[in-house]
Amino acid sequence: MFSPRIVLCYPAAERHLGRIQQACPAAAIVNAGQERIAEELPTADIFCGHAKVPVPWAETISAGRLQWIQSSAAGLDHCLVPDVVASEVLVTSASGVLADQVAEQAIALVTACTRRIPLFLRQQQQREFIRRPTRDLTGSTVLLVGFGGNGRRLAEVLAPWKTRLLATDYFPDQPATGLDQLAGPASLGQLLPKADVVILAAPLTPQTREMIDAEAVSLMKSGSILINVARGGLVVEAAVVAGLESGHLDSAGFDVTPEEPPAAESPLWDAPGLLITPHVGGQSAHRIDRMTDLFCANLVRYSQGRPLINAVDKRLGFPSPDGPPLPF
Repeated sequence: MFSPRIVLCYPAAERHLGRIQQACPAAAIVNAGQERIAEELPTADIFCGHAKVPVPWAETISAGRLQWIQSSAAGLDHCLVPDVVASEVLVTSASGVLADQVAEQAIALVTACTRRIPLFLRQQQQREFIRRPTRDLTGSTVLLVGFGGNGRRLAEVLAPWKTRLLATDYFPDQPATGLDQLAGPASLGQLLPKADVVILAAPLTPQTREMIDAEAVSLMKSGSILINVARGGLVVEAAVVAGLESGHLDSAGFDVTPEEPPAAESPLWDAPGLLITPHVGGQSAHRIDRMTDLFCANLVRYSQGRPLINAVDKRLGFPSPDGPPLPF
């Protein structure tokens, strides 16, 4: 009988634990949370969650017990450490689970920039009622950097704005419904000058870290808008600040920052035209329900020896787009 020890590190309530038990009746389930994950991780056959505290990955892999990691986040930088990458441990991600919410956050940041909401809020605080120029999202050219679960949902959400949609992705041959162009990562430099709005939706990997550096900012169209709803490490902070201060970038919206929270002395706080939200793009009243649905679906698949949803190529740092679909 399949009777794994499952260690959880995400905010699962009793009803979620019950659903996991139903999916795998013989499992021993340990709801470790952040407080006990470092202690419990080496004893896990299956780990589901996102440890936000230091955990003993090397010790866990050396123990030889861990078989599968189900990340409760789309980003995998928290668990794709060298010991895990070099091991036989399977890794699956939560790519697409929160795509609706991330898309909403991206649209909120984009429209706040184009319609000058931060400016008008400051005017309201000063009791000023002054019309100032705004920008149009409708009819603009938008570049999606990353066309995974979040990027695909963004393409769907942006369609009513009649935008021209470009995208880069590691899998440029995948079906690209709703896009005018899908190209590989090497084409980023050719696409940046064409975009009025650039939205970062790529995973953080050694290849994507600090991809938006001074050179990339210089290639962006003068007066363009930069939105980051992925990982703060995709951008070089100083390069974006310089682009905003010089006026080369019109504005920017960051739901993630290179350091979270930014240090008190970080120039991001005072960068002109930069709107910062505190990494809330993945918040949802249904987040834990969705995550549990995915884990339970994959748990059944795992017990039956079937391909897992969002199975990650650990060398690349993200899942292939041709795997089984999400269960919702």
